[in-house]
Amino acid sequence: MDFNLTEDQQSFADLAKQFADQELAPNAAQWDKEHHFPKDVIQKAGELGFCGLYTPESEGGLGLSRLDSAIIFEQLAMGCTSTTAMMTIHNMATWMIATWGTPTVKQEWCERLIAGEALASYCLTEPGSGSDAAALRTSARKDGGDYVINGSKMFISGAGSTDILVVMVRTGEPGPKGVSAVVIPANAPGVIYGKAEEKMGWNSQPTRLITFEDVRIPVDHLLGEEGEGFKFAMKGLDGGRINIATCSVGTAQQALNTAKAYMQERSQFGKAIATFQALQFKIADMNTDLVAARQMVRLAAFKLDTQAPEHSAYCAMAKRFATDVGFKVCDDALQIHGGYGYIREYPLERHVRDSRVHQILEGTNEIMRVIIARRILADNAGDLL
Repeated sequence: MDFNLTEDQQSFADLAKQFADQELAPNAAQWDKEHHFPKDVIQKAGELGFCGLYTPESEGGLGLSRLDSAIIFEQLAMGCTSTTAMMTIHNMATWMIATWGTPTVKQEWCERLIAGEALASYCLTEPGSGSDAAALRTSARKDGGDYVINGSKMFISGAGSTDILVVMVRTGEPGPKGVSAVVIPANAPGVIYGKAEEKMGWNSQPTRLITFEDVRIPVDHLLGEEGEGFKFAMKGLDGGRINIATCSVGTAQQALNTAKAYMQERSQFGKAIATFQALQFKIADMNTDLVAARQMVRLAAFKLDTQAPEHSAYCAMAKRFATDVGFKVCDDALQIHGGYGYIREYPLERHVRDSRVHQILEGTNEIMRVIIARRILADNAGDLL
C-alpha cells in the first residue's frame, strides 16, 4: 500500500496547479463579485484535457481514474472553488453521455464537450424531490419517434449558459424503475430558464430553475435503455460526491496556506501571532483534520475505481467527512485573520461561502449519514475496512 503519488499523478497535479495559479486564482475574487461565468477559461482547461478527465479514451477523453481526477480537482479548487465545481459537474455529465449515449449523440457532442467548446449541465433535483431521486416527476412521453418532456428541474448549475442538459425523467412506473436519462439541447424549443438565483457562494456559475414545456427530442437522445436512469444517477452521484469532497479539500488547503502565511506576518503584543500557543494548537488541528479528509477522499476514489462492493458507502463517508472538515478549516482560517478575514480584500470569506454549499450538494450530509448507517446495519454488511 503506497500512499505516495506516482510520477504521472504528480505531473497531473503540477499541471493543474500551474493552471490554477495562472488562470483561476488571479480572477476568482472578481468572478465572485461580478457573478461572471468564465466559459473562456473553462475552454482553456478543456485544451489541457480537464473537461474530459475520466471520459473514456475511446470517445476522446483522458480516461483517467477517479483517484487521478480527484488529485487534479483538488489543485484546481485551490484556485477557484466555484469554477472548479462547475468543471466537475461538466466532467460527470460528459462521462455519462460518452458512456451511455447513442452513437448519434456521442458523435454530435463528445468532441466539443471534451474540448470545453460546449458545456453540460446535470439535471436531477426538482422542486419536490432532491435526494429522493426515485420520486422525480418530470415526464418523458413517447410520441412517434420523439420523447415529449414536461416538468421542471431546480438548482441546476450552469443553467442558461451551458449547451446540453443531461436530464433524469420518468418514462414508466413510480419509483426508481420508471426513471430514465435523456440528453436535451439547452436551446431546444420549450426549454425555459428562470432567473439566476442570488446565492451565498458559487457565484462564478449561474444557478437556475429549468422548465420543460412539451420539449421534443428524438428517441435516440435516450441514455442507455428506458428504466436505467436511476442506476445512472446513482453512479453519477458516487463520483459526484468524491468531486465535491475534493473541492472542499482543495479550498480548505488554500485557506490553511493563507492562514499560515498570515500568522507569520501578523504581529500582536510585539511578536508574530505564529508564536501564540493557542493558534499553534488550532493550526495543528486544522492540518490534521485536513490530511485525514484528503486520505478518506482518495480511499473512496480508489474504492470506486476498483468497484469494491462497499464503494458507495465510502463515497458517502468521504463526502460527509471532507465537506464538514473543509468548511470548518475555512471558518477557522477566517477566525485566525480576525476582522481582516471578514472583508473581501482577503479570500477567506469567499472560501467560507463557497465551501458551505458542499455540505448540501450531492445529498445533504444528513442524507449521507442515512446512507452510511443503512450500509453498516445491512444484514449482509461486512466491516467497512
